[in-house]
Amino acid sequence: MKALALRRRTAVLGLVVGVSLAHWWLAQWLPLPRIGDGSAERMPKRIEVAFVRELAPAAPPAAPAVMSTKPSRPRPKAAPKPAPAASAALDEAIMAEVTEPLADLPLAQAPPQPEPVPQEPPPEAVASAASAASAPAAFEWPPSTRLSYRLHGNYRGEVVGGAQVEWVREGSRYQVHLDVWVGAQAAPLVGRRMSSDGELGTQGLTPRRYDEETRALFRELRRRTIVFEDDRVLLPNGKQAARLDGMQDAASQFVQLTWLFTTQPQLLKVGQRIELPLALPTNVDRWSYEVIEAVELATPFGQVPTFHLRPRRELRPNRELVADAWFAPTLQYLPVRLLIRQDESTYIDMMIDRLPLQAAGAPEAGASVPR
Repeated sequence: MKALALRRRTAVLGLVVGVSLAHWWLAQWLPLPRIGDGSAERMPKRIEVAFVRELAPAAPPAAPAVMSTKPSRPRPKAAPKPAPAASAALDEAIMAEVTEPLADLPLAQAPPQPEPVPQEPPPEAVASAASAASAPAAFEWPPSTRLSYRLHGNYRGEVVGGAQVEWVREGSRYQVHLDVWVGAQAAPLVGRRMSSDGELGTQGLTPRRYDEETRALFRELRRRTIVFEDDRVLLPNGKQAARLDGMQDAASQFVQLTWLFTTQPQLLKVGQRIELPLALPTNVDRWSYEVIEAVELATPFGQVPTFHLRPRRELRPNRELVADAWFAPTLQYLPVRLLIRQDESTYIDMMIDRLPLQAAGAPEAGASVPR
């Protein structure tokens, strides 16, 4: 009995040591800021949304038309063309329906008129009609969406937890919230929230502010903020950098990629590269993602076809983290898996654990009431 009790105490002690090491690593892995700590300014108020239905896998729609931001030159007005004979025949049919109840009334006899000879519509009219019928619908932003992930990782042993991504919008304003925790969600050992707040436009997401909060046992809440101005970016360390076209932050980048693939699905081809300027808490740089493979992922709700993107960036100790992402065309090009790596043996892996939830809005193909 004493030997059994000793083994149990040893096992408990080993668990405590392992958790403590994981906690220490995560506190380092989620670096805390040194400048701007204790700021009294709070994060923007969170947009409240009710997620009421599941998004079931469905074939992606045709690429929608996206309005160009370039001003178009006014075209000279063409002289009005006479209406084709087909239009006249349609007008006669409508008039026939209207005048049918008057058929029994005595009317003055008119001399018989020769029947009009039917004419083919001009080729340009046929081409214009065909073009209008085949033109893609204008792009519409999807309703607010929540994705839930199970998390596992490694740092000299296994760490487990969860993560959640919420994309919410209110008119032209958007927010993206990425919450990651290790341990129980109610009382995590370490937790981080990354939030992006900005505007929607013809070029996708335009961040105005990025906030990052880190919570850890026995440590104070720490926060870092990036402010996006029209022509510059203000970093937490006090540095400034020029704002590049299409620049994103750590939270908005995945939704921006979703927008890119929705509007330009031809980008999702193995070997294709996508450049994305990123403003991170420590620096501003251009990141390049490469589509390295098309692969099916096993999820709790079945096999999901995805495209795997990987940053063309070397893993450098104590520098920025590198995140692989898997985007699913049958789930509105949402990221269903995220793998964040510090080196080959230090990582966290987030895999979607249920169908995405969406807010009420225009019915989507495959939508259903959550179970």
